[in-house]
Amino acid sequence: MKIKASPYSNVVAVLFNLVLVYVLYMVTRVAFVLENWNLFSVDWGQLSMGELLAGSLRFDSSAILYTNWLWIILMLLPLHLKERRWWHNMCKWIFVVVNSLGLSINLVDAVYSQFTGRRTTSTFFSEFSNEGNLGGIFFTEVANHWYLVLLGVALIAALWFLYLKPDHSRFDTPALSHARLKYYLANSLGLLVAIPFSIFAMRGGFTRDTRPITISNANQYVHSPQQASIVLNTPFSLIRTIGKHPFKDPQYMPEADLAAIYTPLHRPTDADTVPMVSGQKNVVVLILESFSREYFGFYNLDADGKPLLDTKGEPFVSYTPFLDSLLGHSLTFEHTFANGRKSIDAMPSSLSSVPFFVEPFILTPSSLNDLSGLAECLGGKGYSSAFFHGAPNSSMGFQAFARSSGFKQYIGMSEYCDDPRTGGRSDFDGHWAIWDEDFLQFTATAITERLQEPFMVGFFSATSHHPFNIPERYQNVYTGGPLPIHRTIQYSDNALRHFFATASRQPWFKNTIFVFTADHTNQLQYDESVTSVGAFSIPIAIYDPSGELPTGKLPGVMQQIDIMPTLLRILGYDQPFPAFGKNVLDPGETPWAVNYSNETYQYIEGDYTLLFDGQEPTALYNYVADPLQRRNLLADPTQAERKERMLRRLKAIVQTYMIRMTTNHLVIRPGDLEQ
Repeated sequence: MKIKASPYSNVVAVLFNLVLVYVLYMVTRVAFVLENWNLFSVDWGQLSMGELLAGSLRFDSSAILYTNWLWIILMLLPLHLKERRWWHNMCKWIFVVVNSLGLSINLVDAVYSQFTGRRTTSTFFSEFSNEGNLGGIFFTEVANHWYLVLLGVALIAALWFLYLKPDHSRFDTPALSHARLKYYLANSLGLLVAIPFSIFAMRGGFTRDTRPITISNANQYVHSPQQASIVLNTPFSLIRTIGKHPFKDPQYMPEADLAAIYTPLHRPTDADTVPMVSGQKNVVVLILESFSREYFGFYNLDADGKPLLDTKGEPFVSYTPFLDSLLGHSLTFEHTFANGRKSIDAMPSSLSSVPFFVEPFILTPSSLNDLSGLAECLGGKGYSSAFFHGAPNSSMGFQAFARSSGFKQYIGMSEYCDDPRTGGRSDFDGHWAIWDEDFLQFTATAITERLQEPFMVGFFSATSHHPFNIPERYQNVYTGGPLPIHRTIQYSDNALRHFFATASRQPWFKNTIFVFTADHTNQLQYDESVTSVGAFSIPIAIYDPSGELPTGKLPGVMQQIDIMPTLLRILGYDQPFPAFGKNVLDPGETPWAVNYSNETYQYIEGDYTLLFDGQEPTALYNYVADPLQRRNLLADPTQAERKERMLRRLKAIVQTYMIRMTTNHLVIRPGDLEQ
């Protein structure tokens, strides 16, 4: 579209086109919400539409002004000589290309955020920098979400056809001298207003003491961290996290006071060094891709052994019959949690007791710190070690982390394909890795052939990863459920059945402690699972075929970062070691867990969870009595003492974490034992 040439046409065009972008950003937000409707656990009656709109406009303003500042300047430069056809054609192309990219990113994230639980940040580019399969996955999702593709095309077409372009009048004739003066005044005034307004919009406020808004500011417009994605937009999340240093000492309290509240330094007592099992047990930690706790029957039974009913009166359905049977002979806890929301968070949490805070540890400069872990600690006691993952060996940075945390071998797709007894590349799932069943069988025999006892093994499954495919031979075997992931969970559960059948025939089986957990939750069906607590609820269990360890579902809380200190206690490890988690078998230990999502820390203690934005607590829930987390107890005077105790503990954990990350203090140092 064109606007008739006048001294004010550029100013009018800028205002009109910016309003157009605001409207289209809002359209992508609606699409985002509809695509992720079941993830937000939103009681819309409790949310203020006015606050949602105000928050959305605040974050959209920041993103839109960040990405369009060059175009605004080019449009409002008070130079009449720029009023040429080619100049305004150039401006139109810049506007359309830049905003098409922003709108497309929002629509793409409507799909990708289902697997991360948040808007995408700049660490995405590091996380998948070594993956060569993204093209295939992208085009698969294009086909699966064709309606979003059509919407994207329609939005880009709207940018092109509704773009208001000033007439390329030159204002260079004597007859237009008065108009030229108005032109200079209008464009100069427009530019003088646009520059500070853009700066204020980018920062998120107009007052001198306004700090530049970050992702965490979204929480002030919603009631839970999951809902923050509603008011955010992905271009803003990307821009705000580029080049950021995620770890910084928050200085909540004097450093000298921290150890009295919390310390990651574990000093075994004489009693701790007495093994709970006989001999030097082998250890196998199985990290299962996307195995959310709601997929299990074992974790969702009432006292009579019948399936629990969800808040809608529907019974929980099990997709893990084999693991359910194994859990009946394992040690687990009433509440078990992940410490992160991505696959790359699981190895540090489960194998080195390092939780995810702010950004994935593997992707930060702190990943170059000296690091401890199960493999490193047990290696000092004569254990051999290997980490197994069926993806290409450089995938996800797993190989680098395995080496840095003490694993002596990394066995991935390359080693699988080099073994003439396997199907080689024909067993590749086409997207991520070797099919779970095939790679688990390879793992069971490779342990026997490549490792000496005692050994420590880490394993990471892959098939139950998006796009949730299973081998052709099983297409009519597994019927799944309402969610696409259900069928792959059934397949991977049966792959584990075959693994344990093969492992049970190996000479090392009876002398091995197995731990199985998940990396994170994924697609969720039940309302209870999409709360701040439910979004981190995964299985964690310890299985001892020899029967020396106790079994059953014990009261209490266990998290991924508890795996390392608990196993070392079981084995009677007699050296001090750093671990951010706890030994869950210590009867004097407070049952707690911690995790982080959407700029919010969550501290779980017993039946309660506290949410903290880094500055102030935002919510306190009894998640057992109130599974949908609708009754915020933060202002309840009867909970004041609990709130302050939990907040102080959480602050001590966060501050200790940040200090140790920034000072390279993730291993025992000289002088630590003298404190």
